[in-house]
Amino acid sequence: MRMDDFVGVKIAQDLKGKVSGRVMLLECETVPESYVQQILDFDPTHLLLIDAALLGLKPGEAKLVNPEQLVGSSAFSTHMLPLRIFCEYLRKELKISIALLLIEPKKTDFGEGLEPEISSSASKIAKILNKILSEKT
Repeated sequence: MRMDDFVGVKIAQDLKGKVSGRVMLLECETVPESYVQQILDFDPTHLLLIDAALLGLKPGEAKLVNPEQLVGSSAFSTHMLPLRIFCEYLRKELKISIALLLIEPKKTDFGEGLEPEISSSASKIAKILNKILSEKT
């Protein structure tokens, strides 16, 4: 509903059916905390959250960060529960490695559809993740 904020969901959709069965893909949108039990039941060793965030980068640029880096950060998120708190809880419960792949949006107005540079970035990221997460690797 907020244009480029859909980028994480778009990447997850692009990866569906293409990655190893050992990989769980979730389209959490603005409420990742609703999926805590599914994540706990899956018992992953690693967790990668992909989201749009206002970081002051060029639209479509991505940055891989540790959740701890969000403390005092100027990154803005549309989630009900701050991602840092969500990640702290999962790390405590599962003792796993967690990373955030944050992508600078261009437009976060109400509406649908990704801006061209965000769509291009999402496609590139999905291709890279597909290579990393496929069963062949």
